Order: sequence, then structure tokens, then C-alpha cells
Amino acid sequence: MEKNKTKVTFKGNPVTLVGKEVSQGEKAPDFTVLSSGLEPVSLESYKGKVKVIAVYPSIDTGICQAQNRRFNQEADKLKDVAVLSISVDLPFAQSRFCAAEGLNSIVTLSDHKNLDFGLKYGFVIEELRLLSRGTIIIDKEDKIRYVEYVPEVTQEPDYEKALKALKEVL
Repeated sequence: MEKNKTKVTFKGNPVTLVGKEVSQGEKAPDFTVLSSGLEPVSLESYKGKVKVIAVYPSIDTGICQAQNRRFNQEADKLKDVAVLSISVDLPFAQSRFCAAEGLNSIVTLSDHKNLDFGLKYGFVIEELRLLSRGTIIIDKEDKIRYVEYVPEVTQEPDYEKALKALKEVL
């Protein structure tokens, strides 16, 4: 399996990202993940919409919870934008957290079954079988307009840069 050349640490220690690193300007690879109802969902499911993909390791950590709250808050303000929140958590855990927090504007998706998203976008942490943290903005034509692999997994993404990139495609 291809190793991603992006330098990422987890609690200060280097980790290996597996899969193909994606870049701004290229066509977004299609992928299949599971919805909260355990149904397959693909990038194609959101064809014709601008997509924000918020990638995180586990909904059971404070940083990941803060990331989901922030993207839900931003999603509340957006029209015709799909905010997809992807981790390897089971769909039940994602749904439980969103219900408890009242997060209704993001769509939680699980990559736990096949790591299809993580491998196609280069976010799989080989040592932990979790996804690294990051953000991807994809325009209506499925072109990647912004990508961030957060250099330290225990830190939040750069929301301001992501939101600036998002405004440029709206």
C-alpha cells in the first residue's frame, strides 16, 4: 500500500499515513462509506453540491467533538453545501454524539468497514487504523479546491483557511 509523504504526528510522535495523498486541483476520487443507517454512501451521492469533508480520528475525543461542533455551526449558515463528517467510528457512536449535542447540519459517515475513503484520500494512520485529522473542500464539479492534513492529530484544523477556500467556490 502506498505511504503518504505528508508529515503528521500524533502526540508529538511521527505516524505513517497510508493511501494516496490528494492535492488541490485534482478530481476528487469517489469513495464508499456507511451512513448512520448502515447504508452505503458515496461522493457521487452528493453530485452537484459543494462538499466539505471534515476528517477526524474518533468522536470520543474532545478535539474531534469540538471539530464536529464547529463544522455543524458553520453548516447551519450554508445553503446547498454538504458537510460530511468522516471517521472510522461506528455509525451508532457518531449518531449518539450528534443526537446528544443537537448536531443536525452535518452528515456523519463511517469509514470503519473498508477504509475506502481513508485509503483513497491518504488519511489512514497505519499504526492506529484511525483516520488522521483534516479538511477537504470539493466544488460542484468534484474538483478538490482545498485540502489540509493537520500536522498534529491532537490539534484542530485551520477553520479560517478552510472557510476562506469554501467561500471562494460558493
